[in-house]
Formats: sequence, C-alpha cells, structure tokens
Amino acid sequence: MTLPAGWHARRPTLDDVPAILTVVHAADTFAVGYPDFDADDVTAALTAPFFDPARDSWVVTDPGDVVAAWATLDNPTGVGREFVEVYVEPGRGDDLRAPLLARQLDRVAERAADRGVPALTVRTAVFAPETRWATEVAEAGFTLAKRYVRMRRSLAGLAAEPPLPPGVTLRPLRGEDEADLREFHRIFDTAFRDTPDYEPVGFEQWRQRLTPYGTTWDEWFIAEVDGVPAGALQSSDQALDQNEGFVRSLSVLPPYRRRGVGAALLLRAFTTYAAKGRESAGLGVDLTNPTAPVTLYRSVGLREVSWTDMYELVVPAAGV
Repeated sequence: MTLPAGWHARRPTLDDVPAILTVVHAADTFAVGYPDFDADDVTAALTAPFFDPARDSWVVTDPGDVVAAWATLDNPTGVGREFVEVYVEPGRGDDLRAPLLARQLDRVAERAADRGVPALTVRTAVFAPETRWATEVAEAGFTLAKRYVRMRRSLAGLAAEPPLPPGVTLRPLRGEDEADLREFHRIFDTAFRDTPDYEPVGFEQWRQRLTPYGTTWDEWFIAEVDGVPAGALQSSDQALDQNEGFVRSLSVLPPYRRRGVGAALLLRAFTTYAAKGRESAGLGVDLTNPTAPVTLYRSVGLREVSWTDMYELVVPAAGV
C-alpha cells in the first residue's frame, strides 16, 4: 500500500474510536448530508463477529499523527458476501481511498483462502456525491449490482390512522418474550427469502445483531390476519439524531400481501413516531426487490430523497 510521504498506515484499536468517528462523520456529511454513525457503531465494527482487528482494518495517519482514513471489512454472518468500507476525510484523505481499497481486496482474497472457498464476492457502496469514488471503484473492477433509495415523509399534521383492513389487527412486539421474538424472526425470515441477496441467519444470531439498531419495542409491530401472524415491522434508532423514526424492515408473508397489511404496519409506526415528537419517518428500499415496495411506500406518503449504488466484485482466493 503506497501512501504519500509522511503518512502511515496501522491497525486501529478501540482507543482510536473518537478519531475514527471524526473521519466517518466528515465522510458521511459529504456523502449523505449528515453524520450517520456514532461511537457505538465504530466500536461494534471493531469488535464484530467474524472480524479480526489485527488483519481486517486499517487507519491512516497524516504527518501530524492525525487519523485521516479508516478502512474496514464486514461480514455479519461469516458466510456469503464481504462488505468493504473506506472512509476518508474529504479534501484531505481523497488520495488514500484507492490504495486502501486495493489493500482490503487483498485481504478479501486472504479471507477466501482462510475459509477454503475459491472466491468471495465483495461489495462497496457509492453515494451520489462520490463521483471520484465511483470512478476508483470501477477502475478496481467492480460493477454496479443494485441501487438503494432512501425515502422519507414529514410527520407534521399526520392524519389519523384509517380503519384497519378487514380481519387485520396490530400489536407491539413483546420484546421480553422469547416466543414473541421467535415469531417475529420467523415472519421476517420467511418473508425475505424471496428477495435477492437475502442471507438467512438463525434466531440466536439474528437476536445478537439487533442491539446496534436499537430495541425500542413499542416501535416494533406484529400484524395478524384473522388471528394468524402475517407481518412484522422493525424500527431502528439509527436516525434519532435527525429526529426521524426509521423503519429498518417491513415483512409480510406471501399469502397476505396486497391485502393492506404492509400499509397498516407503516401507518401504525408513523403514528407512534409522531406521538414521540419525531419530525419525519424514513426507510431504505432495494429497487431490485420483486415485491415492488416503492409503490406501497409512496402510497403512505414516503418520497425518494437520495440513492446509494452498490458495486460488486468477485475476488479469487489468495493463491488461486
């Protein structure tokens, strides 16, 4: 990894979390207009399962020993795709991004060899303002895999919830009840199995991954149709710093789609967010999802506000 004179790369430690967060906040503000990470997110990334802090991450410091870039790998399931993130301080660390990406791709090749597979697929995200990054990603051999859209609506003057569709009832998730959590997971897992790229995880691993996104259980809901569990909505705390309620996932079992279950869950979430004083509600949507959720989301007042492109590359195992 070739760096400018006087700059140095080293492995990060938890002592670097505040400095890394400063870089990530600057990068996020450039890419999406606001900080989208907090210190707990950085700590979680550096202590995640299937992550080796001595091999899977780098920070780069300038001649004054100030952190200007952070690169990390993520694979929350330990199987399937890898995800690489390279954050740089805009204007000061721009020249660091391509060499850090190259180093991380070498590491993906090593991880493939460690896992005994011939190759691994790696993805990285590019936001609309990141035109130089898009060029560097393409030059590294990545191709566009899909586009995600961020949608949002104001909650000012939110209308009262309409009557529920016939036979539909909604209730908050009982988060301290393991049976209820297992039911929620079953709905989520079943509903997402017909979407592209979904990587199933068992209940225990799924539960362990909930905490970083928040577990405000009165903002999670289960829908039943004629007494049968049919849908689930998971909220997240990830946009609280923008005073926004955020829908992390919306799941409706195939036999109950096109019956108003998804809209009912969304409107209940919006009402709950508004009652807590949130100014807006938001979510992200994968445009390759075959259930065409954008139409549903628009019907409840959500509108597209930004997009993110996901690029993909197949990396052969080291030695192959």
